[in-house]
Amino acid sequence: MESKREKLTALQGTFKQYGTALVAYSGGVDSTFLLKVATDTLGRENVLGVTSKSETLSEEEFRQAMEIAQHQNFNVQVIEYSELGIDGFANNTPQRCYFCKRELFGRLRQMADTQNIAVIMDGCNYDDLDDFRPGIKAAQEAGVVSPLKACGLTKAEIRELACEMGLPNWDKPSCACLSSRFPYGTAITRERLKMVGEAERFLTRLGLPQLRVRYHDAIARIEVPPDSLAFLLEPDVREAVLYKFRDVGFTYVALDLQGYRTGSMNETMFVDEYPS
Repeated sequence: MESKREKLTALQGTFKQYGTALVAYSGGVDSTFLLKVATDTLGRENVLGVTSKSETLSEEEFRQAMEIAQHQNFNVQVIEYSELGIDGFANNTPQRCYFCKRELFGRLRQMADTQNIAVIMDGCNYDDLDDFRPGIKAAQEAGVVSPLKACGLTKAEIRELACEMGLPNWDKPSCACLSSRFPYGTAITRERLKMVGEAERFLTRLGLPQLRVRYHDAIARIEVPPDSLAFLLEPDVREAVLYKFRDVGFTYVALDLQGYRTGSMNETMFVDEYPS
């Protein structure tokens, strides 16, 4: 079995093979690590990071991504458009992520072709193969390369290497876009995204490191790690959460006793076929 160092060497070799690269940069640890290694290997002038800014990316996440890019001296451009205008997105079928990524990668392809950049890369890692990710098909169709996955780098290994490199977000919790907070079949609107975003921002400011607020019409279902459940039930905290969530538009607030987990909206899902 290859060590993480051997995998890193293979990753660097992948960059050298292409010479120039466009990296889909979200500010998460995977894409930050990918952009860091690409920049260190090829030089800033040969690597472009691109961040997509839309309603599903919270202001806090966007700000942090830009701060990291500036601190690391990455070459980053921002493209801004409404994901709610993408056909098949707002009605929120199980293929929502496919439609979203198809739009994004189409835009990145135009940028890469215009600027004569050899390859488009995303931060999909080896562990992502175990999850339901329709966006992977969109990446394959657009010719997007996933070198972290190809080199066998797991999330844990990426975090360890990112820490050794001094990346400030090496231990940042996973943060999927806000559209992942809605059950399939529930329409995604700008107002609902704002409700979820404000509710999550409030919980984050209480000091909770990992959380999700899932939208179920009038009900907000809070997911936090099991060891954080007791904190939310402290009288002062519970009352503050109830007041804030009702203020943003929820009628009821529920605490999920199973705790935080990625992809909880997939637990009762029937997976449709991919669109042709």
